[in-house]
Amino acid sequence: MPDQLMNVRIDVNTKVYLKDPNSSELGRQILSQSLPMIDQLGVEHFTFRKLALQIGTTESSIYRYFENKHKLLLYYVSWYWGWVEYNIAFGTVNISDPEERLLKALEIMTSEITVLEQCPFDVDVLQHVIVSESSKAYLTKQVDDENKVGLFAQYKSLVGRLSQLILDCAPKYPYAHTLASLFVESQLDQRYFAEHLPSLSDIGKDGKGQYQFYQSLIFNAISSWKK
Repeated sequence: MPDQLMNVRIDVNTKVYLKDPNSSELGRQILSQSLPMIDQLGVEHFTFRKLALQIGTTESSIYRYFENKHKLLLYYVSWYWGWVEYNIAFGTVNISDPEERLLKALEIMTSEITVLEQCPFDVDVLQHVIVSESSKAYLTKQVDDENKVGLFAQYKSLVGRLSQLILDCAPKYPYAHTLASLFVESQLDQRYFAEHLPSLSDIGKDGKGQYQFYQSLIFNAISSWKK
């Protein structure tokens, strides 16, 4: 793996947390230990009280880093989409052909996330949490207020990058953001369905078939707009 990918730092909006969890050992413990608990319990049944017992600290200490578990989930979601976008930017920078750039982006989006040596949490578990829990980060009553202060910046930036890759192939295509966001969300849905509701998907639990499906879907959608 290129050193540039291993050493990159993903910056999460500072409004997501009260104190940077990467600034201390306790903060890194919060990130590493809460993730498998969310994966196992679901965000609804995960609490800071349970986390405090797990890592041998107090609830009040955890609240110094995150206002609530919703903001903690937003941290994971923001970090994940920031890292995916960085992978796409790095993976396509030297590709001149716009269709090849888009294909490479689709490949990255439908693959397992690259592991960072300095990452404070298990990225395999993170990807599983993103599939099952990430929509809960924005399907809330406070979504408009949180959007105004930029808490979904990484997600919107990723969709913006994908929509630009689509427009590079078909400049007159009028639904680039719609197609890009549909792709981002539906590839998560298909992974979830493959694991839990397999009759709703033709994608295997290993994700096999995703790349081919979305390649067909996206390129067929824009084919008549290329001229």
